[in-house]
Amino acid sequence: METANMSRNKITILQCVSSFLLAVVSVNSSTTPLVGVHPLDEKYFESDVIRCKDGSKSFSRDRLNDNFCDCLDGTDEPGTSACPNGRFYCRNIGSSPKFVYSSRVNDRICDCCDGSDEYEGSISCPNTCIMGGNVNYVYKPRTDLRKSVDRQLGSVTTDPNSSMTIASLQEMVKNLQGMKLVFALQFVLIGFLVILWMLRRRFRSSKRRRYLLKSVHPNRSAS
Repeated sequence: METANMSRNKITILQCVSSFLLAVVSVNSSTTPLVGVHPLDEKYFESDVIRCKDGSKSFSRDRLNDNFCDCLDGTDEPGTSACPNGRFYCRNIGSSPKFVYSSRVNDRICDCCDGSDEYEGSISCPNTCIMGGNVNYVYKPRTDLRKSVDRQLGSVTTDPNSSMTIASLQEMVKNLQGMKLVFALQFVLIGFLVILWMLRRRFRSSKRRRYLLKSVHPNRSAS
């Protein structure tokens, strides 16, 4: 009877651990940031129906980053090159965040120091943000341009002497909160494993104790 109870307890604990792991996966997937969106604009895209920032029309959330331009100002395509007037936000954690033209998204040229503008993987962009990349960096001219182009847009002014901007600080706070959540979930998982180990040890101890009692008092166990 006790063996059956222990088996049921083990099954229950394993079910709890499985549910816990599924919850971790769902939390991580739900906190994934939108591609090309400024952290301050993430709430703007949370509703099911989103309005173009120029007020021209509205679109459903499933049309966000669908590689088809619905808004003339590029509101619906912050992470693709579909809209000529769109802007892609480089988070560039460890360096200076900035906007780049949407036409430079997935064009096989690394414009963001974190490589986020080339997320399709057609080219491998090393993360140079920790080395101060993208700070007043001037690329060599493209084949279709006559002069070298400064990749840092004038729409976002960055001071090379400042260590961090407000956006990068907000991003760091968000990352720290995510790390705290992951550590807490790992601590709970370790607790489940410790409980499982203790139950298993208790079961073995009780089994050994019954065996010793039978060996010391064979007549009592027979009666």
